[in-house]
Amino acid sequence: MPFNGKSGKFNAAIRTVELGIGDKAVKLGGENVLPFYTFDAPIENAPKIGVMITDMGLENEVAGIKDYYNGCTSFAEIAKKAEEMPGADFVVLRFEGADPNGENKSVEDCVAIAKEVGDAISVPLVIEGCKNVEKDADLFAKVAEALQGKNVLIMSAREENYKGVAAAAGLAYNQKVGAESAVDINLAKQLNVLIGQLGVDQGNVVMNVGSAAAGYGFEYVVSTMDRIKAAALSQNDAQLQMPIITPVAEEAWSVKEAMASEADMPEWGSQEERGIDMEVETAAAVLASGSNAVILKHPTSVATISKLIKELV
Repeated sequence: MPFNGKSGKFNAAIRTVELGIGDKAVKLGGENVLPFYTFDAPIENAPKIGVMITDMGLENEVAGIKDYYNGCTSFAEIAKKAEEMPGADFVVLRFEGADPNGENKSVEDCVAIAKEVGDAISVPLVIEGCKNVEKDADLFAKVAEALQGKNVLIMSAREENYKGVAAAAGLAYNQKVGAESAVDINLAKQLNVLIGQLGVDQGNVVMNVGSAAAGYGFEYVVSTMDRIKAAALSQNDAQLQMPIITPVAEEAWSVKEAMASEADMPEWGSQEERGIDMEVETAAAVLASGSNAVILKHPTSVATISKLIKELV
């Protein structure tokens, strides 16, 4: 009896969101099949990779990252080098130093760095905050204004500050909005609805549905992404058809496997290799679960995941 394969192509599709301008602009989403199911239908826009840099420079980075940026003395030079990293599609500027409980850099200083980076690169730019909702709301509004015309993605509008962030980025300054929720399909949908009610076009929204390093409650991340993609495609839920972006680097490099020194844990081997392993494993897992873009920072990780994507798409 012959086997007749059943197509997994859906009538619904993930929305396409474009970041950046000109020839280097990238498109996220657009697929109408499950992750990497190219045997059911072509995936027009392969998953993309962003390279994260921070306003703290390179002092606290591992040797391999410092070596890659060797000779870079300004944020513009660091950003340009990140843009040139093999496998990179866009650059992510994270304002780690803006945290009031840390360096507490002023909004004005952060805006100046954002403009320096934005003017230095030709690929799309994504902006990440410091996770302090009040500081981020002020920072994102000012950065969105300063980068008008560059079509950047502002991450992230959260339940606590979405009105100010989404109104500034998505309405006043015509940027893309990152909707960040805490690993829950209902919270993700609710936030998308609220942002839409403000008047932000759904085609200008990208979801960050939460992340974790592989092995750290990661099953919640996977199950949430699986449920979101299933609802978006098989149930045609328009409120969940936004592409997903996942900030892997900050999670993967902050767990003990990546942070424990070789002096403290000699049996674990090279600390840098452990960090790379965590970053690659986490990125591969979220891509297989439905993420349309991942944010990484080590050159080896970027090269590895870029090769993986090309082999599967």
